[in-house]
Amino acid sequence: MNLQSYDECLKILKQNAILWDRVEKVALTNALDRHIAFDVIANDNYPAKPVSAMDGYAFKFNAQSELNLVASLPAGSDKKLFLNENECVKTFTGSLMSDDTDTLVPVENVEVLGQKILIKKPVAKGFAVRQVGESYKKGEILIKKGTKLNYAEIALLAELGLFFISVFIKPKIAILATGSEIKDLGEPLENDAQIHSSNHVALACMAQKMGADAIIMPITKDEPNAVKEAIINALKGADILLTTGGVSMGDYDFVKIALKDEFNIIINGADIKPGRHIKIAKSGEKYIFALPGFPYSAMVMCVLFLRVLLNTWFLQDEPYLTAILDEDYEKRSPFLEFSAVNLEHKNGVLYANLRGKKLGSSAIVNNLTNQAALLVVPKEQKFIKKGEKVRVLLML
Repeated sequence: MNLQSYDECLKILKQNAILWDRVEKVALTNALDRHIAFDVIANDNYPAKPVSAMDGYAFKFNAQSELNLVASLPAGSDKKLFLNENECVKTFTGSLMSDDTDTLVPVENVEVLGQKILIKKPVAKGFAVRQVGESYKKGEILIKKGTKLNYAEIALLAELGLFFISVFIKPKIAILATGSEIKDLGEPLENDAQIHSSNHVALACMAQKMGADAIIMPITKDEPNAVKEAIINALKGADILLTTGGVSMGDYDFVKIALKDEFNIIINGADIKPGRHIKIAKSGEKYIFALPGFPYSAMVMCVLFLRVLLNTWFLQDEPYLTAILDEDYEKRSPFLEFSAVNLEHKNGVLYANLRGKKLGSSAIVNNLTNQAALLVVPKEQKFIKKGEKVRVLLML
């Protein structure tokens, strides 16, 4: 089997990635975790005028320690006040600074004596004043197209007064688990050769966290016609189909046969561990990702390939990090390896370790628990010493 390198596979995948330009408008209150479909650019400076950053007394900075209190200016008031050098106005957090004032002394720094204030603790010129454009200036790009909106971006959009915003429509991803040995959740196991499927629910969760809508299809037995019909049926209502199982070298691997007969296979195996038997096919503008049946492999392949396609559509980069390996690592295959590791910050440095990670097959789901990441071990590297810098890829 002639396996392509992971980089070659990604190049092919991106070359075959259609432009995802499907957009819809949603209310800001429903925009969490959606990918914004336009650059958000500041139309004005913010704040547009100098604003008080705390409660206190606004005045024109000078060396005087005693000032005449002439007025009070609550937040929301646009009352025009013009002060002399020895005068001040009581000003509250968020209030506009009065004309001819440039400094605010906090209430806790002064003593009030009738209509006078005595500054007990002086402040520097400009203290506690939000200057024009402190948050952002007119023309500044505040949120880039494709950004996944979190609470801070939502707050910023609200601050800009936006309510209905354009976001990319979520791709619909169907998940089809195949195999005569697997049972769905809630179904009783009839013998020791059967197991409950975990792939379909895990991949559905992953698709949702990646910004898609997941559709879980009925589990399909290892029968050639049933597998082919299930694939064709799933694609009717989805943009992408994820299958698990049936892509290896066994007599009952009917997914790979169905793909060969019905679709254009663009990736037929990759020089990686786990998941070297992965297959990716296209049907018009729709994609089929045929993932391995072992749960660990299926989930890792979902990150290594499906997320790349979605991030290409949503204009995102892959989340690679650099860490220090906290123990020796001996490579176990001749392929590019992706091994589950824990990430830990110590004294401001990111470390990767394999504590609790079990050696064995690609069926060990619990190797990915506790927010595991993937250690990237190059094909040509056989051993990594403790203390060396390594490349890691975040899962989700």
